[in-house]
Amino acid sequence: MLTETTVRELEETALHLRVDILKMLNAAQSGHTGGSLSAIDAMTALYFHKMRHDPSNPRWEDRDRFILSKGHAAPALYACLARAGYFPSEDLKTLRRLGSHLQGHPDMNKTPGVEVCTGSLGQGISQAVGIALASRLAGKGARIYTLLGDGELQEGQVWEAAMAAAHYKLDNLCAILDQNGLQIDGEVAKVMNVGPVGPKFLAFNWHVLEVDGHDLQAICRALDDAEKTDGRPTLIIARTVKGKGVPFFEHKASYHGVPPSDDELGRALEHLGHS
Repeated sequence: MLTETTVRELEETALHLRVDILKMLNAAQSGHTGGSLSAIDAMTALYFHKMRHDPSNPRWEDRDRFILSKGHAAPALYACLARAGYFPSEDLKTLRRLGSHLQGHPDMNKTPGVEVCTGSLGQGISQAVGIALASRLAGKGARIYTLLGDGELQEGQVWEAAMAAAHYKLDNLCAILDQNGLQIDGEVAKVMNVGPVGPKFLAFNWHVLEVDGHDLQAICRALDDAEKTDGRPTLIIARTVKGKGVPFFEHKASYHGVPPSDDELGRALEHLGHS
């Protein structure tokens, strides 16, 4: 049940995950800061409240699945997997190093808990559609979740996947849109406007919800709503802030793929209360 205590615990978990993300990116001196921080609250709700999964048995047949379609936000995924117990948290220090199982984009063949290899934008939601259809054909009760970036919606493959998901009435599929409004080249609306997103997915016959993407209670309630929806897939539009949690990273496209320096890490940890 979603109690006030549960919400506070999820908020505390999200805070610790932000610290983990910043530390691993600083250690690597490579990787994506802004989009990892904007997505982490939704991923916290999934891994530590909603999804059925078992770190001691990553390939449990009846598990729910998470596919990170915006694969460059891998630090957020690795932080969740480590804290959930899929591998030791010490491994986070090896992000993007030669020989590490924590590559720049998720690799299902190397990292426990990673369902599919992602990174080519648009492909993750397509894979999620296939997995959701396969799960239903196999008579499994698994739910399939995928997280996209709003710049990712510029890929035509996303809309083919959206059409297929609605055609096959995949009500076991829930997509979450990390709508932070920025991509590597600037504002999404200026690079290639993808809006209005909600009406477009509605036109494809999706169930559409919109929430504050940093409100853990609202996110969890939207996930509950998605689970109760019959006959069509759900899109949760999570309105987020790129770089959320660290004021000097927030709302800046310049931190899309730039890790924190030593000085920035120190200031960020101090702001987060983990100096």
